Amino acid sequence: MASLGVDSEQKPLLGDRTPGSREWDIIETEEHCKSRWRSIRILYLTMFLSSVGFSIVIMSIWPYLQKIDQTADASFLGWVIASYSLGQMVASPIFGLWSNYRPRKEPLIVSIFISVAANCLYAYVHVPASHNKYYMLAARGLVGFGAGNVAVIRSYIAGATSLQERTSSMANTSACQALGFILGPVFQTCFALIGEKGVTWDVVKLQINMYTAPVLLGAFLGILNIILILTILREHRVDDSGRQCKNINFEEASADEVQVPQGNIDQVAVVATNVLFFVILFIFALFETIVTPLTMDMYAWTREQAVLYDGIILAALGVEAVIIFMGIKLLSKKIGERALLLGGLIIIWVGFFVLLPWGNQFPKIQWEDLHNNTIPNTTFGEIIITLWKSPRENHSEEPTGCPVEQAWCLYTPMIHLAQFLISAVLIGIGYPSCNVMSYTLYSKILGPNPQGVYMGWLTASGSAARILGPVFISQVYTAWGPRWAFSLVCGMVVLTITLLGVVYRRLIAFSVRHGRIQE
Repeated sequence: MASLGVDSEQKPLLGDRTPGSREWDIIETEEHCKSRWRSIRILYLTMFLSSVGFSIVIMSIWPYLQKIDQTADASFLGWVIASYSLGQMVASPIFGLWSNYRPRKEPLIVSIFISVAANCLYAYVHVPASHNKYYMLAARGLVGFGAGNVAVIRSYIAGATSLQERTSSMANTSACQALGFILGPVFQTCFALIGEKGVTWDVVKLQINMYTAPVLLGAFLGILNIILILTILREHRVDDSGRQCKNINFEEASADEVQVPQGNIDQVAVVATNVLFFVILFIFALFETIVTPLTMDMYAWTREQAVLYDGIILAALGVEAVIIFMGIKLLSKKIGERALLLGGLIIIWVGFFVLLPWGNQFPKIQWEDLHNNTIPNTTFGEIIITLWKSPRENHSEEPTGCPVEQAWCLYTPMIHLAQFLISAVLIGIGYPSCNVMSYTLYSKILGPNPQGVYMGWLTASGSAARILGPVFISQVYTAWGPRWAFSLVCGMVVLTITLLGVVYRRLIAFSVRHGRIQE
Protein backbone atom coordinates (compact mmCIF):
# COMPACT_ATOMS: atom_id res chain seq x y z
CA MET A 1 0.00 0.00 0.00
CA ALA A 2 2.90 2.31 0.64
CA SER A 3 3.81 2.02 -3.02
CA LEU A 4 0.50 3.46 -4.21
CA GLY A 5 1.02 6.84 -5.82
CA VAL A 6 4.68 6.80 -4.88
CA ASP A 7 5.69 9.13 -7.71
CA SER A 8 3.79 12.04 -6.19
CA GLU A 9 5.44 11.44 -2.83
CA GLN A 10 9.07 11.56 -3.92
CA LYS A 11 9.66 15.31 -3.73
CA PRO A 12 8.37 18.35 -1.84
CA LEU A 13 5.56 20.46 -3.27
CA LEU A 14 6.50 23.37 -5.54
CA GLY A 15 4.71 26.66 -5.88
CA ASP A 16 3.82 28.59 -9.03
CA ARG A 17 6.41 30.26 -11.22
CA THR A 18 6.89 33.95 -10.51
CA PRO A 19 7.10 36.43 -13.43
CA GLY A 20 10.62 36.45 -14.86
CA SER A 21 11.70 33.51 -12.69
CA ARG A 22 13.08 30.27 -14.11
CA GLU A 23 12.72 28.27 -10.92
CA TRP A 24 9.84 26.88 -8.91
CA ASP A 25 9.25 28.27 -5.42
CA ILE A 26 9.76 25.49 -2.88
CA ILE A 27 6.87 25.66 -0.41
CA GLU A 28 7.65 22.50 1.53
CA THR A 29 10.89 21.21 3.01
CA GLU A 30 12.05 17.67 2.31
CA GLU A 31 11.76 16.78 6.00
CA HIS A 32 8.17 18.01 6.16
CA CYS A 33 7.32 16.12 2.97
CA LYS A 34 8.68 12.83 4.35
CA SER A 35 6.86 13.27 7.65
CA ARG A 36 3.60 14.13 5.89
CA TRP A 37 3.67 11.10 3.62
CA ARG A 38 4.74 8.74 6.39
CA SER A 39 1.66 9.80 8.32
CA ILE A 40 -0.57 9.40 5.27
CA ARG A 41 0.78 5.90 4.62
CA ILE A 42 0.04 4.87 8.20
CA LEU A 43 -3.55 5.96 7.61
CA TYR A 44 -3.65 3.97 4.35
CA LEU A 45 -2.83 0.95 6.50
CA THR A 46 -5.42 1.91 9.11
CA MET A 47 -8.09 2.22 6.42
CA PHE A 48 -7.18 -1.18 5.02
CA LEU A 49 -7.32 -2.87 8.43
CA SER A 50 -10.64 -1.20 9.23
CA SER A 51 -12.16 -2.64 6.05
CA VAL A 52 -10.64 -6.05 6.68
CA GLY A 53 -12.37 -6.01 10.08
CA PHE A 54 -15.68 -6.03 8.25
CA SER A 55 -14.99 -8.51 5.49
CA ILE A 56 -12.65 -11.00 7.15
CA VAL A 57 -15.64 -12.88 8.61
CA ILE A 58 -18.28 -12.01 6.02
CA MET A 59 -18.12 -15.46 4.40
CA SER A 60 -18.21 -17.35 7.69
CA ILE A 61 -20.78 -15.40 9.72
CA TRP A 62 -23.71 -17.40 8.35
CA PRO A 63 -22.34 -20.92 8.99
CA TYR A 64 -20.89 -19.81 12.35
CA LEU A 65 -24.23 -18.31 13.34
CA GLN A 66 -25.97 -21.56 12.47
CA LYS A 67 -23.44 -23.50 14.51
CA ILE A 68 -23.59 -21.49 17.75
CA ASP A 69 -27.34 -20.80 17.78
CA GLN A 70 -29.87 -23.05 16.04
CA THR A 71 -32.59 -20.40 16.43
CA ALA A 72 -30.83 -18.00 14.05
CA ASP A 73 -32.25 -17.76 10.53
CA ALA A 74 -31.31 -15.96 7.31
CA SER A 75 -33.24 -12.86 8.38
CA PHE A 76 -31.20 -12.56 11.57
CA LEU A 77 -28.05 -12.89 9.45
CA GLY A 78 -28.98 -9.59 7.81
CA TRP A 79 -29.17 -7.88 11.20
CA VAL A 80 -25.82 -9.31 12.32
CA ILE A 81 -24.08 -8.00 9.23
CA ALA A 82 -25.94 -4.68 9.42
CA SER A 83 -24.95 -4.17 13.09
CA TYR A 84 -21.40 -3.40 11.96
CA SER A 85 -22.63 -0.53 9.85
CA LEU A 86 -25.04 0.70 12.52
CA GLY A 87 -22.10 1.07 14.90
CA GLN A 88 -20.08 2.84 12.23
CA MET A 89 -22.95 5.15 11.34
CA VAL A 90 -23.29 6.27 14.96
CA ALA A 91 -19.56 6.66 15.54
CA SER A 92 -18.48 8.38 12.30
CA PRO A 93 -19.93 11.88 12.98
CA ILE A 94 -18.71 11.68 16.60
CA PHE A 95 -15.14 10.80 15.65
CA GLY A 96 -15.25 13.30 12.76
CA LEU A 97 -16.26 16.15 15.08
CA TRP A 98 -13.66 15.03 17.63
CA SER A 99 -10.94 15.14 14.95
CA ASN A 100 -11.85 18.72 13.97
CA TYR A 101 -10.87 20.07 17.39
CA ARG A 102 -8.38 17.61 18.90
CA PRO A 103 -5.28 15.71 17.72
CA ARG A 104 -6.35 12.96 15.34
CA LYS A 105 -4.38 10.40 17.34
CA GLU A 106 -7.00 10.48 20.09
CA PRO A 107 -10.07 9.26 18.15
CA LEU A 108 -7.91 6.90 16.09
CA ILE A 109 -6.43 5.07 19.08
CA VAL A 110 -9.74 4.92 20.98
CA SER A 111 -11.59 3.57 17.95
CA ILE A 112 -9.00 0.89 17.20
CA PHE A 113 -8.96 -0.23 20.84
CA ILE A 114 -12.75 -0.68 20.69
CA SER A 115 -12.36 -2.83 17.59
CA VAL A 116 -9.71 -5.00 19.26
CA ALA A 117 -11.95 -5.60 22.29
CA ALA A 118 -14.92 -6.39 20.05
CA ASN A 119 -12.94 -8.95 18.05
CA CYS A 120 -12.01 -10.69 21.29
CA LEU A 121 -15.70 -10.78 22.25
CA TYR A 122 -16.56 -12.34 18.87
CA ALA A 123 -14.07 -15.15 19.57
CA TYR A 124 -16.04 -16.04 22.73
CA VAL A 125 -19.64 -15.88 21.47
CA HIS A 126 -19.85 -19.69 21.63
CA VAL A 127 -19.30 -19.75 25.42
CA PRO A 128 -22.71 -18.53 26.78
CA ALA A 129 -25.32 -21.23 27.27
CA SER A 130 -28.02 -19.32 25.37
CA HIS A 131 -28.73 -16.21 23.29
CA ASN A 132 -25.41 -16.65 21.47
CA LYS A 133 -26.70 -14.90 18.38
CA TYR A 134 -27.21 -11.68 20.36
CA TYR A 135 -23.63 -11.76 21.62
CA MET A 136 -22.50 -12.03 18.01
CA LEU A 137 -24.77 -9.11 17.16
CA ALA A 138 -23.17 -6.99 19.90
CA ALA A 139 -19.63 -7.96 18.90
CA ARG A 140 -20.13 -6.97 15.26
CA GLY A 141 -21.81 -3.72 16.32
CA LEU A 142 -18.79 -2.76 18.43
CA VAL A 143 -16.37 -3.62 15.62
CA GLY A 144 -18.40 -1.25 13.46
CA PHE A 145 -18.30 1.47 16.11
CA GLY A 146 -14.52 1.27 16.06
CA ALA A 147 -14.58 1.51 12.27
CA GLY A 148 -16.05 5.01 12.62
CA ASN A 149 -12.43 6.19 12.38
CA VAL A 150 -12.82 6.10 8.57
CA ALA A 151 -14.11 9.69 8.78
CA VAL A 152 -11.00 10.76 10.71
CA ILE A 153 -8.70 9.08 8.20
CA ARG A 154 -10.29 10.71 5.18
CA SER A 155 -10.49 14.16 6.74
CA TYR A 156 -6.80 13.95 7.70
CA ILE A 157 -5.70 12.90 4.21
CA ALA A 158 -7.89 15.52 2.53
CA GLY A 159 -6.36 18.22 4.74
CA ALA A 160 -2.78 16.97 4.38
CA THR A 161 -2.67 16.98 0.56
CA SER A 162 -2.68 19.69 -2.08
CA LEU A 163 -5.22 19.73 -4.89
CA GLN A 164 -2.70 18.23 -7.30
CA GLU A 165 -2.13 15.34 -4.87
CA ARG A 166 -5.76 14.94 -3.84
CA THR A 167 -7.01 12.64 -6.59
CA SER A 168 -4.10 10.26 -6.17
CA SER A 169 -4.15 10.20 -2.36
CA MET A 170 -7.93 9.84 -2.09
CA ALA A 171 -7.84 7.15 -4.75
CA ASN A 172 -5.17 5.34 -2.74
CA THR A 173 -7.31 5.61 0.37
CA SER A 174 -10.37 4.27 -1.42
CA ALA A 175 -8.21 1.57 -2.94
CA CYS A 176 -7.05 0.47 0.49
CA GLN A 177 -10.61 0.48 1.78
CA ALA A 178 -11.99 -1.46 -1.18
CA LEU A 179 -9.08 -3.88 -1.10
CA GLY A 180 -9.80 -4.48 2.56
CA PHE A 181 -13.43 -5.29 1.78
CA ILE A 182 -12.45 -7.59 -1.07
CA LEU A 183 -9.28 -9.20 0.29
CA GLY A 184 -10.59 -9.80 3.81
CA PRO A 185 -12.18 -13.08 2.69
CA VAL A 186 -8.74 -14.20 1.49
CA PHE A 187 -7.65 -14.44 5.13
CA GLN A 188 -10.89 -16.29 5.88
CA THR A 189 -10.17 -18.71 3.06
CA CYS A 190 -6.74 -19.48 4.49
CA PHE A 191 -8.21 -20.10 7.94
CA ALA A 192 -10.88 -22.37 6.42
CA LEU A 193 -8.15 -25.00 6.22
CA ILE A 194 -8.21 -25.19 10.04
CA GLY A 195 -11.75 -26.57 9.90
CA GLU A 196 -14.74 -26.13 12.20
CA LYS A 197 -13.24 -28.09 15.10
CA GLY A 198 -9.77 -26.53 15.22
CA VAL A 199 -8.05 -26.53 18.61
CA THR A 200 -9.27 -25.48 22.06
CA TRP A 201 -7.32 -23.70 24.76
CA ASP A 202 -9.20 -24.99 27.79
CA VAL A 203 -7.56 -22.65 30.32
CA VAL A 204 -9.18 -19.57 28.79
CA LYS A 205 -12.04 -21.41 27.00
CA LEU A 206 -10.76 -20.19 23.65
CA GLN A 207 -11.58 -22.13 20.49
CA ILE A 208 -9.25 -21.43 17.58
CA ASN A 209 -10.99 -22.58 14.41
CA MET A 210 -11.98 -21.32 10.96
CA TYR A 211 -14.48 -18.92 12.55
CA THR A 212 -12.46 -17.39 15.41
CA ALA A 213 -8.93 -17.34 13.97
CA PRO A 214 -9.70 -14.40 11.59
CA VAL A 215 -10.92 -12.12 14.39
CA LEU A 216 -7.97 -13.03 16.59
CA LEU A 217 -5.70 -12.01 13.72
CA GLY A 218 -7.70 -8.78 13.44
CA ALA A 219 -7.16 -8.06 17.15
CA PHE A 220 -3.40 -8.59 16.80
CA LEU A 221 -3.20 -6.29 13.75
CA GLY A 222 -5.21 -3.67 15.64
CA ILE A 223 -2.67 -3.61 18.47
CA LEU A 224 0.13 -3.27 15.91
CA ASN A 225 -1.76 -0.41 14.26
CA ILE A 226 -2.04 1.47 17.56
CA ILE A 227 1.71 1.20 18.07
CA LEU A 228 2.42 2.57 14.58
CA ILE A 229 0.05 5.52 15.10
CA LEU A 230 1.66 6.42 18.43
CA THR A 231 5.18 6.32 17.02
CA ILE A 232 4.85 7.63 13.45
CA LEU A 233 1.71 9.72 12.91
CA ARG A 234 2.18 13.52 13.00
CA GLU A 235 -0.33 16.32 12.43
CA HIS A 236 -0.13 18.03 9.01
CA ARG A 237 -2.39 20.38 7.10
CA VAL A 238 -1.86 22.19 3.79
CA ASP A 239 -3.98 24.35 1.49
CA ASP A 240 -4.84 23.60 -2.15
CA SER A 241 -1.39 24.79 -3.23
CA GLY A 242 0.42 22.74 -0.60
CA ARG A 243 1.36 25.54 1.82
CA GLN A 244 1.15 24.72 5.52
CA CYS A 245 -2.04 26.02 7.10
CA LYS A 246 -2.89 26.91 10.67
CA ASN A 247 -3.58 23.57 12.32
CA ILE A 248 -6.11 23.47 15.14
CA ASN A 249 -5.06 19.89 15.87
CA PHE A 250 -1.51 20.91 16.75
CA GLU A 251 -0.43 23.38 19.38
CA GLU A 252 2.73 24.65 17.66
CA ALA A 253 2.42 27.38 15.04
CA SER A 254 4.66 28.29 12.13
CA ALA A 255 5.39 31.66 10.58
CA ASP A 256 4.95 30.07 7.16
CA GLU A 257 1.40 28.98 7.82
CA VAL A 258 -1.37 30.62 5.77
CA GLN A 259 -5.06 31.08 6.35
CA VAL A 260 -7.52 28.65 4.76
CA PRO A 261 -9.31 30.15 1.71
CA GLN A 262 -12.96 30.93 2.38
CA GLY A 263 -15.99 30.20 0.21
CA ASN A 264 -19.34 28.46 0.15
CA ILE A 265 -19.52 24.70 -0.40
CA ASP A 266 -22.00 23.49 -3.04
CA GLN A 267 -24.48 21.74 -0.74
CA VAL A 268 -26.44 20.26 -3.66
CA ALA A 269 -23.28 18.50 -4.85
CA VAL A 270 -22.56 17.37 -1.28
CA VAL A 271 -26.02 15.83 -0.84
CA ALA A 272 -25.97 14.24 -4.29
CA THR A 273 -22.57 12.66 -3.65
CA ASN A 274 -23.83 11.27 -0.35
CA VAL A 275 -26.79 9.68 -2.17
CA LEU A 276 -24.54 8.24 -4.88
CA PHE A 277 -22.16 6.85 -2.29
CA PHE A 278 -25.08 5.35 -0.37
CA VAL A 279 -26.25 3.39 -3.41
CA ILE A 280 -22.73 2.21 -4.27
CA LEU A 281 -22.14 0.85 -0.77
CA PHE A 282 -25.70 -0.52 -0.60
CA ILE A 283 -25.13 -2.57 -3.73
CA PHE A 284 -21.77 -3.98 -2.68
CA ALA A 285 -23.00 -4.76 0.84
CA LEU A 286 -25.97 -6.76 -0.43
CA PHE A 287 -23.75 -8.59 -2.92
CA GLU A 288 -21.29 -9.62 -0.20
CA THR A 289 -24.15 -10.64 2.06
CA ILE A 290 -25.96 -12.83 -0.44
CA VAL A 291 -22.92 -14.62 -1.91
CA THR A 292 -22.81 -17.36 0.74
CA PRO A 293 -26.58 -18.14 0.98
CA LEU A 294 -26.91 -17.91 -2.81
CA THR A 295 -24.10 -20.36 -3.55
CA MET A 296 -25.25 -22.76 -0.82
CA ASP A 297 -28.78 -22.73 -2.26
CA MET A 298 -27.88 -22.89 -5.95
CA TYR A 299 -24.94 -25.27 -5.93
CA ALA A 300 -25.71 -27.40 -2.82
CA TRP A 301 -22.43 -26.40 -1.17
CA THR A 302 -21.84 -27.29 2.47
CA ARG A 303 -20.92 -24.61 4.99
CA GLU A 304 -17.21 -25.37 4.71
CA GLN A 305 -17.34 -25.46 0.90
CA ALA A 306 -19.16 -22.13 0.79
CA VAL A 307 -16.58 -20.45 3.02
CA LEU A 308 -13.69 -21.85 0.97
CA TYR A 309 -15.05 -21.40 -2.57
CA ASP A 310 -16.64 -18.00 -2.01
CA GLY A 311 -13.43 -16.84 -0.38
CA ILE A 312 -11.47 -17.94 -3.45
CA ILE A 313 -13.89 -16.10 -5.74
CA LEU A 314 -13.60 -12.87 -3.76
CA ALA A 315 -9.82 -13.29 -3.59
CA ALA A 316 -9.79 -13.33 -7.39
CA LEU A 317 -11.89 -10.15 -7.34
CA GLY A 318 -9.22 -8.62 -5.12
CA VAL A 319 -6.60 -9.23 -7.80
CA GLU A 320 -9.00 -7.74 -10.34
CA ALA A 321 -9.50 -4.69 -8.11
CA VAL A 322 -5.75 -4.03 -7.95
CA ILE A 323 -5.65 -3.92 -11.76
CA ILE A 324 -8.68 -1.60 -11.80
CA PHE A 325 -7.08 0.81 -9.33
CA MET A 326 -3.92 1.00 -11.43
CA GLY A 327 -5.94 1.81 -14.52
CA ILE A 328 -8.25 4.30 -12.81
CA LYS A 329 -5.43 6.74 -12.02
CA LEU A 330 -4.46 6.90 -15.67
CA LEU A 331 -8.01 7.03 -16.99
CA SER A 332 -9.06 9.79 -14.57
CA LYS A 333 -6.47 12.12 -16.11
CA LYS A 334 -7.85 11.52 -19.58
CA ILE A 335 -11.62 11.27 -19.15
CA GLY A 336 -12.18 12.63 -15.64
CA GLU A 337 -13.62 11.34 -12.37
CA ARG A 338 -17.24 11.98 -13.28
CA ALA A 339 -17.10 9.90 -16.46
CA LEU A 340 -15.46 7.03 -14.58
CA LEU A 341 -18.19 7.16 -11.94
CA LEU A 342 -20.86 6.96 -14.64
CA GLY A 343 -19.10 4.09 -16.39
CA GLY A 344 -18.75 2.17 -13.13
CA LEU A 345 -22.48 2.42 -12.42
CA ILE A 346 -23.33 1.14 -15.91
CA ILE A 347 -21.03 -1.87 -15.44
CA ILE A 348 -22.66 -2.64 -12.07
CA TRP A 349 -26.10 -2.59 -13.72
CA VAL A 350 -24.92 -5.07 -16.36
CA GLY A 351 -23.47 -7.28 -13.61
CA PHE A 352 -26.78 -7.60 -11.76
CA PHE A 353 -28.73 -8.03 -15.00
CA VAL A 354 -26.53 -11.02 -15.85
CA LEU A 355 -27.29 -12.45 -12.39
CA LEU A 356 -31.03 -12.78 -13.11
CA PRO A 357 -32.11 -16.48 -13.26
CA TRP A 358 -33.06 -17.85 -16.68
CA GLY A 359 -33.81 -21.24 -18.27
CA ASN A 360 -35.58 -24.37 -17.08
CA GLN A 361 -32.99 -25.96 -14.81
CA PHE A 362 -33.80 -25.74 -11.10
CA PRO A 363 -31.61 -25.95 -7.99
CA LYS A 364 -31.40 -29.06 -5.86
CA ILE A 365 -34.12 -29.00 -3.21
CA GLN A 366 -33.24 -29.65 0.42
CA TRP A 367 -35.87 -32.38 1.08
CA GLU A 368 -33.97 -34.02 3.92
CA ASP A 369 -35.61 -31.87 6.56
CA LEU A 370 -39.20 -32.76 5.62
CA HIS A 371 -41.53 -35.12 7.51
CA ASN A 372 -45.08 -36.24 6.87
CA ASN A 373 -46.79 -34.10 9.51
CA THR A 374 -47.50 -30.91 7.60
CA ILE A 375 -48.54 -27.30 7.92
CA PRO A 376 -50.02 -25.53 4.86
CA ASN A 377 -48.25 -22.42 3.61
CA THR A 378 -49.23 -20.26 0.64
CA THR A 379 -46.79 -18.15 -1.35
CA PHE A 380 -47.95 -15.61 -3.95
CA GLY A 381 -51.40 -17.24 -3.89
CA GLU A 382 -50.21 -19.90 -6.35
CA ILE A 383 -48.12 -22.52 -4.60
CA ILE A 384 -49.16 -24.42 -1.49
CA ILE A 385 -46.44 -26.41 0.18
CA THR A 386 -46.50 -28.50 3.30
CA LEU A 387 -43.56 -28.86 5.59
CA TRP A 388 -42.32 -29.46 9.04
CA LYS A 389 -38.69 -28.73 9.69
CA SER A 390 -36.95 -31.08 12.11
CA PRO A 391 -34.02 -29.90 14.22
CA ARG A 392 -30.84 -29.91 12.19
CA GLU A 393 -28.86 -31.61 14.92
CA ASN A 394 -30.88 -34.82 14.40
CA HIS A 395 -29.08 -35.41 11.11
CA SER A 396 -25.77 -37.21 10.89
CA GLU A 397 -24.89 -35.24 7.74
CA GLU A 398 -25.39 -31.59 6.92
CA PRO A 399 -28.34 -31.13 4.49
CA THR A 400 -27.49 -29.21 1.32
CA GLY A 401 -29.45 -27.51 -1.43
CA CYS A 402 -32.17 -24.89 -1.61
CA PRO A 403 -34.41 -25.16 1.52
CA VAL A 404 -37.95 -26.07 0.52
CA GLU A 405 -39.38 -23.60 3.06
CA GLN A 406 -38.14 -20.95 0.61
CA ALA A 407 -41.07 -21.55 -1.76
CA TRP A 408 -39.36 -19.87 -4.71
CA CYS A 409 -36.86 -22.76 -4.82
CA LEU A 410 -39.59 -24.87 -6.43
CA TYR A 411 -40.22 -22.61 -9.43
CA THR A 412 -37.21 -20.27 -9.84
CA PRO A 413 -34.53 -21.42 -12.30
CA MET A 414 -31.06 -21.82 -10.87
CA ILE A 415 -28.33 -19.26 -11.46
CA HIS A 416 -25.61 -21.12 -13.32
CA LEU A 417 -22.08 -20.92 -11.97
CA ALA A 418 -20.89 -19.21 -15.15
CA GLN A 419 -23.58 -16.56 -14.68
CA PHE A 420 -22.50 -15.97 -11.11
CA LEU A 421 -18.81 -15.70 -12.02
CA ILE A 422 -19.44 -13.27 -14.90
CA SER A 423 -21.60 -11.14 -12.64
CA ALA A 424 -18.96 -11.15 -9.90
CA VAL A 425 -16.29 -10.01 -12.39
CA LEU A 426 -18.45 -7.12 -13.64
CA ILE A 427 -19.40 -5.99 -10.14
CA GLY A 428 -15.73 -6.30 -9.21
CA ILE A 429 -14.93 -3.78 -11.95
CA GLY A 430 -17.77 -1.35 -11.28
CA TYR A 431 -17.61 -1.17 -7.48
CA PRO A 432 -13.93 -0.15 -7.09
CA SER A 433 -14.32 2.45 -9.84
CA CYS A 434 -17.38 4.03 -8.21
CA ASN A 435 -15.91 3.86 -4.70
CA VAL A 436 -12.71 5.67 -5.65
CA MET A 437 -14.37 8.32 -7.79
CA SER A 438 -17.14 9.18 -5.33
CA TYR A 439 -14.67 9.80 -2.49
CA THR A 440 -12.32 11.74 -4.77
CA LEU A 441 -15.08 14.01 -6.05
CA TYR A 442 -16.47 14.54 -2.54
CA SER A 443 -13.08 15.59 -1.18
CA LYS A 444 -12.59 18.08 -4.01
CA ILE A 445 -16.10 19.51 -3.62
CA LEU A 446 -15.46 20.24 0.08
CA GLY A 447 -12.22 22.13 -0.53
CA PRO A 448 -9.50 23.02 2.01
CA ASN A 449 -11.75 23.55 5.04
CA PRO A 450 -11.76 20.94 7.86
CA GLN A 451 -13.65 17.94 6.53
CA GLY A 452 -14.09 15.85 9.66
CA VAL A 453 -17.83 16.36 10.09
CA TYR A 454 -18.58 16.17 6.35
CA MET A 455 -16.53 12.99 6.02
CA GLY A 456 -18.37 11.70 9.07
CA TRP A 457 -21.70 12.17 7.34
CA LEU A 458 -20.46 10.56 4.13
CA THR A 459 -19.19 7.59 6.12
CA ALA A 460 -22.52 7.50 7.96
CA SER A 461 -24.41 7.39 4.65
CA GLY A 462 -22.24 4.49 3.55
CA SER A 463 -22.84 2.81 6.90
CA ALA A 464 -26.59 3.26 6.52
CA ALA A 465 -26.26 1.52 3.16
CA ARG A 466 -24.44 -1.35 4.85
CA ILE A 467 -27.27 -1.57 7.37
CA LEU A 468 -30.10 -1.55 4.86
CA GLY A 469 -28.35 -3.53 2.11
CA PRO A 470 -27.97 -6.80 4.06
CA VAL A 471 -31.44 -6.45 5.62
CA PHE A 472 -33.01 -5.72 2.23
CA ILE A 473 -31.35 -8.60 0.39
CA SER A 474 -31.85 -11.17 3.16
CA GLN A 475 -35.55 -10.35 3.46
CA VAL A 476 -36.32 -10.11 -0.27
CA TYR A 477 -34.15 -13.10 -1.18
CA THR A 478 -35.66 -15.33 1.50
CA ALA A 479 -39.26 -14.40 0.64
CA TRP A 480 -39.22 -13.83 -3.13
CA GLY A 481 -35.95 -15.25 -4.44
CA PRO A 482 -33.11 -13.96 -6.62
CA ARG A 483 -35.25 -12.88 -9.59
CA TRP A 484 -37.14 -10.23 -7.63
CA ALA A 485 -34.12 -9.26 -5.52
CA PHE A 486 -31.76 -8.60 -8.43
CA SER A 487 -34.46 -6.98 -10.59
CA LEU A 488 -35.05 -4.42 -7.84
CA VAL A 489 -31.29 -3.76 -7.66
CA CYS A 490 -31.18 -3.14 -11.42
CA GLY A 491 -33.99 -0.61 -11.09
CA MET A 492 -32.18 1.13 -8.26
CA VAL A 493 -29.01 1.48 -10.33
CA VAL A 494 -30.98 3.01 -13.22
CA LEU A 495 -32.37 5.68 -10.87
CA THR A 496 -28.86 6.37 -9.56
CA ILE A 497 -27.50 6.86 -13.08
CA THR A 498 -30.32 9.31 -13.71
CA LEU A 499 -29.40 11.29 -10.57
CA LEU A 500 -25.76 11.43 -11.64
CA GLY A 501 -26.82 12.83 -15.00
CA VAL A 502 -28.83 15.60 -13.31
CA VAL A 503 -25.98 16.79 -11.04
CA TYR A 504 -23.12 15.93 -13.39
CA ARG A 505 -22.01 19.53 -14.02
CA ARG A 506 -22.02 20.41 -10.31
CA LEU A 507 -19.53 17.75 -9.25
CA ILE A 508 -16.44 19.97 -9.55
CA ALA A 509 -13.63 20.96 -7.19
CA PHE A 510 -14.11 23.78 -4.66
CA SER A 511 -11.23 25.83 -6.12
CA VAL A 512 -12.52 25.36 -9.66
CA ARG A 513 -16.00 26.46 -8.64
CA HIS A 514 -14.62 29.67 -7.10
CA GLY A 515 -12.33 30.39 -10.06
CA ARG A 516 -9.03 29.96 -8.20
CA ILE A 517 -7.91 27.03 -10.34
CA GLN A 518 -8.93 25.99 -13.84
CA GLU A 519 -10.35 22.49 -14.28
